Order: sequence, then C-alpha cells, then structure tokens
Amino acid sequence: MKTSPQKNIPTEDQPTPSTDGGHSSRFDLTNIRLSQDFQSTIGVKKRITTIPVRKPTRQEFVRVHPDLAYHLETAVVELKAERETYVVAPDLWPEVSGELIPKRLMLAITRQNVLILWPIRLPGEDGRIDSWNQSAMIAAERATECWVRVASDRHLGAYELFEAPGDLPPPEWPDISFQEIIDIAFRGRQIDDINHPVLKQLRGEI
Repeated sequence: MKTSPQKNIPTEDQPTPSTDGGHSSRFDLTNIRLSQDFQSTIGVKKRITTIPVRKPTRQEFVRVHPDLAYHLETAVVELKAERETYVVAPDLWPEVSGELIPKRLMLAITRQNVLILWPIRLPGEDGRIDSWNQSAMIAAERATECWVRVASDRHLGAYELFEAPGDLPPPEWPDISFQEIIDIAFRGRQIDDINHPVLKQLRGEI
C-alpha cells in the first residue's frame, strides 16, 4: 500500500516555523531591547578600578557627595610636570614640609556616572585663600545640592558657576566606602617611605 509523505511536524528540538517572514518570536524587538536596569538583570556588577584626582572639566556637569564622610582634608604633594598628586603619611610630613599643600578632597560624579576626586586648596595658615580656590569651593558646595558646571574666567580671575536645569535626576552613588575610593584614586601614589622615589626626587637625589 502506498503511503502519503509525512508532513514536517516540529519536535521539541525544532522550533515552530514562524509566520512573520522567518523571524523567531524569541527575537522580537520587544524581547531583545535593553531595559534601563540591564546590568542588574543579567547579574553584572560594575567594579570601579580608576578614580582620577582632578577638577571637573568645563564641559562636565557634576554633583558632589553631600555626606561629609566622603570629604577629606589632608596634605598632598603635587608634581606639576607629571600632573600627579600624592598623599603622604603624616610621619613623613616634616620631610616635605615645603612641598605640602592642604587640600580638601571631595567625591564627585559626572552625568556619565564617572567618579572623580575633586581637590580644592584650603586656606593657608593666615586664613587667606585665592579667588580661584574660593570660587571652586563655592561651586563644590553648591554641587552637593544640584548639578553644576565650572569654567575658568581669566578676566574674572575665578571660576564661573553654571547650574543645570532643575529637572535633572539626582546621581546614583555607587556602594563604595571612602577608604576604598582613596585607595583606588591614589594607587601607586602613596608616599609612606623615606626612600620613596618622589622624596628622593624632591631631595635632588635622583
């Protein structure tokens, strides 16, 4: 007896042919579009490995962490030629007393979620501070409440402060301690030994 050819019946291992031009429903635009919480959906946690120590650029809107636990007043050494900032162990401060600069370090974040450590010079022993650092401090304090941008004005001799529209969403601060932030920001730039290359350079030994 002659049998008719069997039709292709999909099995569990074979997807059902689609009727929309060959596109599987598993790959419809509504299914493959990234959600706003994409990283958390797939269980990926961003690890912070770099935090630059610098002031914001004139194009960046930033916020400063409002918690004073994320602010630090300390003394640093700056190598102008290399554009590098070093933290120094307190017992070595006498070795670099002429090079120490009192700074306030504040955690800031850009609109692109990039963390930076914003250093601003503190007043000297006489309580005086130049207009550049005074205006920077005013801007940083304002940045604890709203998004701001700072731009230097040579004619003014200070930083101009610009505030973003009030409808911008607040920043999402990462879950990281300030100790971790300092360790990351100053990795390789911590002076804790009398024979540290930077101290030798300042003494003229290298």
